[in-house]
Formats: sequence, C-alpha cells, structure tokens
Amino acid sequence: MPTSGETAADQLTSSQCWDYIRKARFGRLAVVVEGHPEIFPVNFAVDHGTVVFRTAAGTKLSGALSGSSVAFEIDGYDDNLSSAWSVVLKGTASLLEDNAELIASEELPVFPWQAGIKNAFVRVDPEVTSGRRFLISNAARRNVLRGMGLYTE
Repeated sequence: MPTSGETAADQLTSSQCWDYIRKARFGRLAVVVEGHPEIFPVNFAVDHGTVVFRTAAGTKLSGALSGSSVAFEIDGYDDNLSSAWSVVLKGTASLLEDNAELIASEELPVFPWQAGIKNAFVRVDPEVTSGRRFLISNAARRNVLRGMGLYTE
C-alpha cells in the first residue's frame, strides 16, 4: 500500500500490455540455465498473440528450449506524461519448425542486431500477461534530467 506522497501503480489490462509490446523496439528474455537465471536482450516481432525472435545456437536458444518456463519483459517511460511502465509475459518457448511457420516468419520484421547467422526463430507463447504503469516521482525525474544535463538547481 502506498505511503504518504506515493501513488499506486495501475495494473494494465492484457490489451494495454499488448499495445506497449507492439510499440517496443526490444525486450528481455529470461530463461533458466543450469539452475540459474539468465537474461538476454532481444529484438522481436508480435505474431498472433505471441512474441517471435531470431537467434543462433547457444545459451539463449538452449535455455529457451529447455522445457522450463520463460519470461519476456519490456519497459519504458513517457516523459511527457511522467509515467513509466513494465510488461511481463510468462510462458513457454518453442522453435519454429513447421514449413508454413518458417516461411511466414521470414516476413516478420525481426533483424538481429549482432552480426552472424541467426536462423533459429523462437516463439514465446504467453500463459500469463501482466503489466503496470506508475507515475515517476519528481525526485527521479530531476535525477534523470540532471544526468542528461537538462536540469540544474
């Protein structure tokens, strides 16, 4: 419960969460590897209520396909509205292997940032979608603006 001077976070609807996801340029994939959490930045595309990203063989791919649940997170802020938001999808990941899915995935706007061959298309199928939005405190805004050289006392 918020204390004096704090405001509660607004819980986002599933529709609001997907609106934010569609606008995001990148997200973070959380997987479990050898009993420990690992987090990887990924660029992605939304495809029929799922998230698809490209990768190569390695820790990210093996962790995503290990059979354990995965999480996908995006966040951001709107300085004009003084608000920040965070969205988390929790579910399973699968490798696209069906020929029709692979052909369709080639049309998705997913272009890995790092050079190299990244032919594995992975789909995150969410079982839980949650998100929240909250006002950024004035102190935090001043600190960010100060760091950007836009605020002096």
